Parts: sequence; structure tokens; C-alpha cells
Amino acid sequence: MRRMWGRAALVCLSVYAFAAQASLTFESEHYFKARGEALGEVHVLSTTDLSLFQPLIESWQELQPNVSVRYTIASSRNVYEAVKTDPAVADLVVSSAMDLQIKLVNDGFGRRHRTPAVLQLPSWARWREQLYGFTQEPASLIVSKRAFEGLEMPDDRADLARLFREHPERFEGQIGTYDVRESGVGYLIATQDARRSDAFWELIAAMGEVSPRLYCCSADMLADLESGQLALAYNVVGGYADAALAASSDGAIVPLSDFTHVLQRTAFIPTAAKDPVLAGELLDYLVGPQARDVLTDRIGVPQIDTSALAETLRYRPIQLGPGLLVYLDRLKRQHFLDSWEGALIR
Repeated sequence: MRRMWGRAALVCLSVYAFAAQASLTFESEHYFKARGEALGEVHVLSTTDLSLFQPLIESWQELQPNVSVRYTIASSRNVYEAVKTDPAVADLVVSSAMDLQIKLVNDGFGRRHRTPAVLQLPSWARWREQLYGFTQEPASLIVSKRAFEGLEMPDDRADLARLFREHPERFEGQIGTYDVRESGVGYLIATQDARRSDAFWELIAAMGEVSPRLYCCSADMLADLESGQLALAYNVVGGYADAALAASSDGAIVPLSDFTHVLQRTAFIPTAAKDPVLAGELLDYLVGPQARDVLTDRIGVPQIDTSALAETLRYRPIQLGPGLLVYLDRLKRQHFLDSWEGALIR
């Protein structure tokens, strides 16, 4: 399960735009004291687990020893609503739910940030000089090698759907995927899957026949895969997959030949950030060469790299742009969720 450090912080916020009324919570809050005399503090609101982001904070503090960092973790939906409710909630907002980040910037919550560091990013990894991607992570199929013993690994989504139908006893209750009604990044990947290929709906229908288990987040899926409760986890975000597989002898990534979506973790500075200068310096660090070594060597997550993407033809990077707003339209969202529930939930 997701590891927790520090003290939990409970914040009551307003209703998420697409959900029934409920209080929203921040999962945890962590404080990294300045290493020297404290001359400033930057507050990061993020969807990324501390295990992945802490090395970046510590590395940045080596460059900025007089700056403290407050790091608050929340779900992508709660991050979205927190910023809408209070644009001063943080100095830097980090999320892998690219569509929700685009919407926040589109609705006027992003501050312009134009520096040589961010302008070196490819056009598909930046938007309006406000929102920037700093990682590229494939949405992966992760399987238990034990559970697939005696079976051929699937080649593509149609092949995976066939496996579910031909071996229902093997996969009953053993498939993990996002609950797209609750997970912002899960909804993003699912809608991109549906736009890319009709095979997505065939796969979802086949999953529905074997009682899939639905999750809020990649870390929980991977924990259940490791414990033997799942045979596979579908569309796990790359950073969590790599970290889990490094500590597992049973898990394996299965590359699907039809396509693999590549997500970006994105960041922007809210318009009412208390310290936009420090936030900008942290953002420049995240996209720059000093963070690249930390991301690659200590975390196992690649930084934005167009040439690396070109080496794998099945990779399809999800581009930052207004096209990501399509499925955030209330009617389109409801239609998609109705179709998804009808196919998956029996």
C-alpha cells in the first residue's frame, strides 16, 4: 500500500466539479527543513507519492540550502478542486492528470512562467507558457509471471481480451484497473485509450466478464499484484511500475504492440502563489539536467526526451493541449462513464 510519512493534514473543500458533494482530503503533508538559515519556503501540492518525489526535493535543497519545502500529497481530483477553491493553496502544483491540469490553466489559475529552462521542452510538453511536463511515463500492463504460467503473454489489447474470455477461471477477480469514476489519471488514460482504438471497449467488456477489481491508484494495484491478489494490473503509471518491479521477482511489464500511452507529470505555478519566484526555480530544476540524473538513477523515471520516445514506435505521448479538455465536458464525461460502467460493471 502507499507509504505515508509525516503528519496527515485534513482540509475541507468544496465539491469536485463532476462528483456528488463530499469533503475532500489531503492524504499527507511533509516538511523538509532548510539545511542552513531558513530564508524562504516553497509549498508543493502534488499527486506523486513521497517515495518518488523526495529524492528530487533533497537534491534541489542541495542547490537551495536556505529554502524549506512543504510537500502535500492529494489525489488528482482533490488537487484540482483545491486549486479551484483557493488559488493560493500552493506555490507549485504537480499532477499526472494532464487533462485536469490543462483545465485549471485554461480557467485562469496558472501563472505565466517563461525561462530558457522550460522553453527547451518540446512543444507537446508545454502549454501557454504556464503548464510544463517534466517526465514521460508509459501506461503499462504489469503481470504476475506466476499467474501467467502456461499461458502466452498477450501481444495487444485484442489478444488480452481473448485471454480473459478463454480462461475466465484463471482471471476471475484477478484483474486490477483504475476506477475511472474516482481516479483523475485513470479517467485520462481510459479516454485516451478509447480515442486511440475500438479495441479498448472490447477489452473493457472482456474484463467485465471476470469481475475486475477497481483501484484509485497505481501503488495499490501494484501492492495487490505483489501479494498475489492480482494476476495483472492494467494501465499502471510508469514511475510506480518501475519502482515496484525493481523490488519484485514476479512482476513483469508486457509491452502491447498496438500502442502504449506515455503520460507526463506536469507542473504549474498558481496565479496566487505566495512565492512564485521560488516555485519557478523549482520548476526550472524539474525540467533541467540536474533533475535528470535524480529521475533516472534514483527514481527510475525518464525525463522528457523526444529522441528516446522515437526509439519505441508503439509509444504514443499524450500531448498537452486543448484536446485534453474534450472529455471534461460534463455531457461527454457522463456518456463515457455510462458506457464504461455498462461494459465493466456487472
